[in-house]
Amino acid sequence: MLKLQIHTRNAPVRTIEIEHSCTIGKRPDCDVIVKGILIGKVHARLVREYHAWYLEDHGGIVATLVNGSPVVRYGPLSETDQIEIGSTVIRIGSATRTSTPACAVRAQPAASKPLAQADATHADAPAPFAADHPQATVHAPARPAVAPAQADMRALPTRGPMAGEAGDASHVGSTAREAAEASITEFARRPPSYGTRVPRAFAFPAPPLEAPHEPVLPQPAITRIGAAAPSSRAEPSAAQPPDATALASINSAAGVELRKLAHMKVIAALDLRRLNVSRMADEELRTTVGDALDEILANDLAFRRSDIDVRTLRKSVFDEIIGLGPLEELLADPGISEIMVNCHDEIFVEQNGRLARSPVIFTDDRAVLGAIERIVAPIGRRIDESSPMVDARLKDGSRVNAVIPPLALKGPSITIRKFSRRTLTGADLIAFGSMSADMLEFLQTAVRQRANIVISGGTGSGKTTLLNVLSGYIPDDERIVTVEDAAELQLSQPNLVSLEARPANMEGKGAIPIRDLVRNCLRMRPDRIVVGECRGGEALDMLQAMNTGHDGSLTTAHANSPRDCIARLEVMTLMAGLDLPVQAIREQVCSAVDIIVQQSRFSCGSRRVTHITEVSGMESGVIQLQDVFVFREAGFGEDGRIQGDFVPTAYIPDFYQDLLRRSIAVNTDIFTRNE
Repeated sequence: MLKLQIHTRNAPVRTIEIEHSCTIGKRPDCDVIVKGILIGKVHARLVREYHAWYLEDHGGIVATLVNGSPVVRYGPLSETDQIEIGSTVIRIGSATRTSTPACAVRAQPAASKPLAQADATHADAPAPFAADHPQATVHAPARPAVAPAQADMRALPTRGPMAGEAGDASHVGSTAREAAEASITEFARRPPSYGTRVPRAFAFPAPPLEAPHEPVLPQPAITRIGAAAPSSRAEPSAAQPPDATALASINSAAGVELRKLAHMKVIAALDLRRLNVSRMADEELRTTVGDALDEILANDLAFRRSDIDVRTLRKSVFDEIIGLGPLEELLADPGISEIMVNCHDEIFVEQNGRLARSPVIFTDDRAVLGAIERIVAPIGRRIDESSPMVDARLKDGSRVNAVIPPLALKGPSITIRKFSRRTLTGADLIAFGSMSADMLEFLQTAVRQRANIVISGGTGSGKTTLLNVLSGYIPDDERIVTVEDAAELQLSQPNLVSLEARPANMEGKGAIPIRDLVRNCLRMRPDRIVVGECRGGEALDMLQAMNTGHDGSLTTAHANSPRDCIARLEVMTLMAGLDLPVQAIREQVCSAVDIIVQQSRFSCGSRRVTHITEVSGMESGVIQLQDVFVFREAGFGEDGRIQGDFVPTAYIPDFYQDLLRRSIAVNTDIFTRNE
């Protein structure tokens, strides 16, 4: 008898006792039901073998953890062991045990033992498995024969769709397919070197003995012809994207089914070869998957169709297994600045400032979810039913936001804000028409002379890009501390500390908000503090930092104009929870902020600095603002883009006059001349 204590978030602790076996998963007939979009239908199983209890992982997108480490098979279980699946924790109570007979199977002591060996010692392993895999030796007594109907439900097929076989997709049960896809997801996302999760062994988990028969993947109608398959093993170059006809073929209903079929057969082929891909380097993994995919496409008649471009099919399946699926091609296109996945078959991109629908699609929602997992896992973030939103970043610094059901009604959604592959400079902003040379000279002087600057603008207006450019003018001999929700800034100064906020864990604890980081960075001896974005109570801490000797700090805020930015700062300061009078807040803002730079995105897609405004003081309880440079619109040009001029207002800011009084040479001609 084994006693289990089940701890689920927002639910009382339950205690159950089991005698022979226990299934764990999200299917209603499981003994322990664990809810979550990343949980398998039968995620794990507790079995009693020779008077001891063992845990078997049956597959799911999240790993089965024992004492914090991922396992495939683990045992014997003891009272000190703790099982964790998603947000559910299962603690082992008292268990009645006796000595193990001499004929019993020896338990696998380490969680990292390959599954092939674990299955070899599994007392319930079916005889056909040993016949197909001679290296697996069954030491346990033979099991009684089962009826054919039971055998169909209780054992995996002894032969899968290996490379070189025509194979029928219906030969692989959906339980095994789901588990295998979860396994490949685990390896393709490649955890970071500091690791928050150890990859599991890549293999099919054994199906539950009492599980009902699962529906099988339908085999699409296939026209068999003698078309030749590609011989090259390297994926097609991103520099030569497939044409519209080829894309349309693989995104059609038949093409999507073939993509799913090829994906499943690659996973099955790698599994039957018993490859421990968790120990493979990235290049070796790519080569192994590419070789298996090439063999299947070359020898399986199912993929020889006149209406499907095989090379395009190969690249699509390869990207979906190893990378981010159809997003790989979009990320490689330098002309695309933003990618928006509304659902698996609805992807939009922003190109040259205009939105357009992309011809590429994912095969299904599971493929989108797999791409999200590969993005968030390497940086230690998570996304599941209890935490269905996440902010993350790609290796190149591009910003990612993902939302999954139940919040996203149409299916998993991804928004990627791409960054330029090279660090932009002020000269680039002038070339783009975002500002004039005089405006850049003024801002460069303001940064170097330690003016406190707030960059204001709407979503997608280019605030972070401008913040990156201005931060590059901070002298190298100063210490900089950056604070961000999701790291985006790309500074090159040698004395730099980058801090990133942390979301809550599965138990809703451990969150470190931006406000705590801003307060902490005051103890890190910074010369400059750069906050990626103020959106709440951290505005108060930022203003206090600017007022306590940390001049030259920079941040961004969402607002439509410089005057609105002042109002937003007041509201965000009140969000800190302190009962401060409005007058005190305004005095704090007035003394802390020197310059507001307003960035705007126009309907034509162009982005420009429309105002550079100085906070000049207070009068009658109202903060006074004075424009230094403005952008004057002059209609639309022939190309449909808005036209206009950047002009100075002839106002010499108090900041410059103070520099002149201190005998610091500055150029005042920029305030009176028109370019």
